[in-house]
Amino acid sequence: MKYDVIVIGSGPGGYVAAIRASQLGKKVAVVEKAEVGGICLNWGCIPTKALLKSAAVYNYMKHAESYGIKVEGEVKPDMEAIVARSRGVAETMSKGVQYLLNKNNVEIIAGYGKLTANKQVEVTDAEGNVSLHEADHIILATGSRVRQLPALPIDGKKIIGYRQALVLDKLPESMVVVGSGAIGSEFAFFFTSMGVKVTLVEFLPNVVPNEDEEVSKQVERSFKKLKTTVMTEASVTNVDTTGEKCICTIMTKKGEKTVEADIVLSAVGVQTNIDNLGLEELGISTERGKINVDEYYRTNVEGIYAIGDIVHGPALAHKADHEATICVEKLCGLNPKPLNYANIPGCTYTTPEIASVGLSEAKAIAAGYEVKIGKFPFTASGKATAAGNRDGFIKVVFDAKTGDWLGCHMVGDNVTEMVAAAVLCRELGAKGEDIIHAVFPHPTMSEGIMEAAAAAYNECVHL
Repeated sequence: MKYDVIVIGSGPGGYVAAIRASQLGKKVAVVEKAEVGGICLNWGCIPTKALLKSAAVYNYMKHAESYGIKVEGEVKPDMEAIVARSRGVAETMSKGVQYLLNKNNVEIIAGYGKLTANKQVEVTDAEGNVSLHEADHIILATGSRVRQLPALPIDGKKIIGYRQALVLDKLPESMVVVGSGAIGSEFAFFFTSMGVKVTLVEFLPNVVPNEDEEVSKQVERSFKKLKTTVMTEASVTNVDTTGEKCICTIMTKKGEKTVEADIVLSAVGVQTNIDNLGLEELGISTERGKINVDEYYRTNVEGIYAIGDIVHGPALAHKADHEATICVEKLCGLNPKPLNYANIPGCTYTTPEIASVGLSEAKAIAAGYEVKIGKFPFTASGKATAAGNRDGFIKVVFDAKTGDWLGCHMVGDNVTEMVAAAVLCRELGAKGEDIIHAVFPHPTMSEGIMEAAAAAYNECVHL
């Protein structure tokens, strides 16, 4: 078949690229070897949020009396039912993406897609049948998979990755989680909430190490409050799985320690899916495991594009979504604005939640800025107090000379729903004083953004 556009991969970047291309009048096909919607929808963002919702409900039930509610009988988690709900949510969303692709007349080609030397797409289906497809434009959106370390060979039973963690049929008594980025921290919180004895191991000095240091310290306190054992500046050097338990050898700043656990969850990051794509045959340029592209996601080979996890920038669904739109609109002859990589938010769905955008205080100072810092703790928030969780704060970083909003860092309930305000204000060029003079509703958690800005300018009334 001959198409205008073929997209390899149907994740958040791939399916958006396919639908946008169809909206702009192109004949489009998307090649997918597994579930429509990709890892994020089926085995990442969406099903993990379903698990975390179950954990939140369970925690509310356990502490219902503090809200004046009496619960009769024992409250306990049903792991099979929790997993079934999570898988049902993922299946519902996958069907939704299939509906959107069908609605927009995008053909779905099932199988493994790779480029050939003459810029065709070779698709091998589950039965081993091979078909060739042509297109004027081919977009690679193949995403990433769990990264494996030599000391943590995933066997799917005792040493597991996030996919196995999503479908455990029963709760282990104990678990070691290696890596405290978004994936590791979310699973550490979930399993701790379910009553599992969790040890969280992080190689760097702080948990969630990409966040502002004050946020990291707050998250570590919250983990310890939940009775999670946190080990920073530590690395797992060996896991003995020959016995009934996993025996983990962990090197810490105070020497070697041994931790016993039923399961070890490896959450040390992801690696890109660019192998066996035919890049070498076409001479497509790569660097450090990612495909080199320009600001419109064109590779060095005409007609071949790449978006999402396999190109520069963070491995985030919303980043891939916007790259897809920009890529397609450009190849269709429009003039889209290049993506501002300095204004991409990150969210982690622990309790309390974490959300941030822009420069941390340390990075702003390192970049040479003279800064104004404002912080509003949720201990001073009426809404947080009424809701029953006052852990966390909002921290803002402004350029002291220009008033430009350099960064916003949040930790607390529902902050992932609030960070978009900071993203939008930064995109529109709002200054610190603009935030102070905007009217935020009361009582809300979001008014903490205005309070933090006021604190940066020594105008905060409620501190």
